[in-house]
Amino acid sequence: MSLGCLILTGGASSRMGEDKACADWLGRRAVDRVADLARAVGATTVLTVGPRKLGLDAVTDEQAGGGPVAGIAAGCATLHAGGCERALVLAVDAPTIRAPDLASLLDAPPPGAAFAHLHFPLVIDLASLPATIVAHRSVARLVTSAGLTLVEPPTEGYRRLRGANTPEERAALLRELELHEGL
Repeated sequence: MSLGCLILTGGASSRMGEDKACADWLGRRAVDRVADLARAVGATTVLTVGPRKLGLDAVTDEQAGGGPVAGIAAGCATLHAGGCERALVLAVDAPTIRAPDLASLLDAPPPGAAFAHLHFPLVIDLASLPATIVAHRSVARLVTSAGLTLVEPPTEGYRRLRGANTPEERAALLRELELHEGL
């Protein structure tokens, strides 16, 4: 199945205190790290979803204030129109995820999978999207109505998958990234 990726960038970043998409992660913006990961795991199309232009192909959700589900709906429609059959949905606040962290989601049979106890990342077959996706307004309800399999996140990668919503979480993930990249 052809894989596309949506990078959710529409959050207000209020707990972080700075724009999470443009935050510096060892000399690279978070959004660029997430886009590179998507390409590394096979995404042929990578779109950001949010109100800002970040130098990548982008889609804006047409339902202002609709939250992540409205963004997913808009992004999935664009991916589907472009010939993708499956979507990997990533949050921009998790730029330290590694390809092996996503293996169980990417290997899941149709209609896709999500990690238990985490909203993102998730993988969904575009044909499995409920017709009334925007009405769900809750990522948990979207996961349930699409029939996604819930899998346990890898213990070793849990913090990376959860991402950085506060300066303290960012500092811890930056230390881990420095060690991983040998800096």
